[in-house]
Amino acid sequence: MRGKKYIFERKGKFKIYEGVLKVSQKEAINMVRDFEGKTEQEAIDLAVETLHIEREDFDVEILDNGKKGLFKRGNVKIRVHVDTGEEEKENVVRMSSLEDSDFSAEEEEEDLEPDEELEKKVCSFIEGVVEHMGYSCNVSVSSRKGRKVNINVESEFSSIIIGRKGKNLDALQVLANVYAGRFDESRRIVVDSENYRIRHEEQIVKEAFRVAQQVKKSGRSRLLEPMNPYERRLVHTALGDVTGIETKSEGEGLLKQVRILCSRH
Repeated sequence: MRGKKYIFERKGKFKIYEGVLKVSQKEAINMVRDFEGKTEQEAIDLAVETLHIEREDFDVEILDNGKKGLFKRGNVKIRVHVDTGEEEKENVVRMSSLEDSDFSAEEEEEDLEPDEELEKKVCSFIEGVVEHMGYSCNVSVSSRKGRKVNINVESEFSSIIIGRKGKNLDALQVLANVYAGRFDESRRIVVDSENYRIRHEEQIVKEAFRVAQQVKKSGRSRLLEPMNPYERRLVHTALGDVTGIETKSEGEGLLKQVRILCSRH
């Protein structure tokens, strides 16, 4: 449909996910979505119509004002951010499988008894979402630890399923946790493909060490790119034992930056 942009990319276009799981309004509007129209108002009206909410219930970020030149004009592109209240906000953070604190250590958890019925449902659900993206895949449980259920998505289109900087994979993980939470809130679903998460973690740690060496040589602090709590904790942990270096998080919201600086001790 013209003018709609959503989480997943489908052969160069974005397509709304409407099947398999009928997401409730509270769950659906927690997802940041993009719209476009000939004018800003047309794009806003489209958002109101699609999300079934009032204009005052969301904030609008202008991504592209449509101005292409003196006599040319394209569509206006907006990003809609919905504030659903404290209760729903907490639920979104939980469903995105992110920790609340940079330094909270993962406690040793007893392994839960495998719930094969739930796992089959979640795997089938993920396959359905990917099919709605326009791609085929095989989904299976790769491992279990504590309350985590690690799920692997195999596909010849894995690069698209992963998305830029893992955005599609993260969105898929959020949906999988929302779905699984309807049956068992004690389980945490971790979705991966082509070992992307391990490779991404290694890249974060490698970059942290590289920047730490630069800070040591120059004596000037450096900021890393915005990261979620889990990624920031990787940096804090990796550099925790590096002599002469300390780290701290800066910023507001879920995505913050880690500052690497010379230790004062």
